Amino acid sequence: MRVNGARPARRRHPTTRVVLPRARPVVSDGSEGRVPAGLRTAAGYTWRLLLLGVAAYLAVSVLGRLQLPVIAVFLALVITSVLRPLVDLLARALPRSIAVLLALVCAIVVVGGVLALVGTTVAGEWGRLGTELHGGLGRIDHLLTGAPFHLRAGTITDLRAKLSEFITAHRSALLSTALSGASRVVEMLTGLALAVFCSVFFLHSGDRMWCWAQHQLPARSRPAWNRAGHAAWRTFAGYTRGVLIVAATNAVLVGVALAVLRVPLVLPLIVLEFVAALVPLIGSPIALAVAALVALAARGPLVALLVLGLIVVIGQIEGHLLHPLVMGWSVRIHPVAIALSVIGGAVLAGVLGAVVAVPVVSVAWAVICELRDHGPPPRRPGPRTNPPTAPHGQPPHHPAEHRHPHRPTPGRDTR
Repeated sequence: MRVNGARPARRRHPTTRVVLPRARPVVSDGSEGRVPAGLRTAAGYTWRLLLLGVAAYLAVSVLGRLQLPVIAVFLALVITSVLRPLVDLLARALPRSIAVLLALVCAIVVVGGVLALVGTTVAGEWGRLGTELHGGLGRIDHLLTGAPFHLRAGTITDLRAKLSEFITAHRSALLSTALSGASRVVEMLTGLALAVFCSVFFLHSGDRMWCWAQHQLPARSRPAWNRAGHAAWRTFAGYTRGVLIVAATNAVLVGVALAVLRVPLVLPLIVLEFVAALVPLIGSPIALAVAALVALAARGPLVALLVLGLIVVIGQIEGHLLHPLVMGWSVRIHPVAIALSVIGGAVLAGVLGAVVAVPVVSVAWAVICELRDHGPPPRRPGPRTNPPTAPHGQPPHHPAEHRHPHRPTPGRDTR
């Protein structure tokens, strides 16, 4: 009802406020399903290693399918590393293209001259060598019949007869093998021509090709790739030149020793020693074993034993003098790693794998060391830039309002 025209006050009914209990977070003590930290770390490394293994397997499979161009590029890099100092020297007085042409012509003349000299020597000594080998086989037969072997007489003659019968019975198979070998020779010549073609461009404009390849990468990763590329090339070139120097030194030592011992076919054995010494640790002993067989057939067991002793002497010179002096500054891997690399390469890809294994491992290790030792510096945490907190009950202080006391703040009424 109204009193004096006034509106009666509305009665307020008390409202009941329902307070729901706050849900407490469930805190797990980690006792259920807990994985040890060591197992988590091992699992992380395991799946990463599995991915790297799959990637390496796919890369090796692709390179195996593209064997000819891969070998050609490898030979081109070898030629480039050997001839690059000569080209740089000639380029000081001649145009770069003419310097490259002269260096390649000199290399072809040297290699062709050595091969022609070896062929001429073998052809000239073939008749005398046949007579010496026939007499040497008789001496070996006589040696085997005595102590301590006590074999029956005519063992070597029987082996020669069986070898002749085998060749006669399997003439067609041997002929097909020879034809397949001829096709391999054609393939090798094709790869050699491709290698020379690539080496021309590597020698002439290799720096520009590397700069172009770098510009295809993101800008932030170019310095790391530049350091890795220079370390890889420095190691590869140092290894190639060093192993050639070591092989040439071994060949000269072997040639002098065989000439003193009057072993026939000295020049072909020198070339064999030079080529075999390109495979570290195992190439030189194999070549000297062949020389020992030739010495046994031509000069007798005493000279053969002296040649076998030469294997030990040259191995010591190569391992303790030549390798530390010549390749110690470019190849920094342990001899055990070299031996394992050679054996692994031989198992995977035969003789070619044994030749390629050590430079590949050396380059990979040099790149890893370069990126590890000269990586980007770690970022230092900067000073905290959190705004200062204002006391309770006061408005926060904004840096924008800290202005000159005599200058009005834009946007404010200064009247």
